Amino acid sequence: MGSLRKRRKAKINKHKRRKRLKALRHKKR
Repeated sequence: MGSLRKRRKAKINKHKRRKRLKALRHKKR
């Protein structure tokens, strides 16, 4: 069960990083 929780956390972090990268790309423009 603990591993599942960790996996979910990683998923959220991945999504957050993607959002940040997208924002940076827009800023450059």
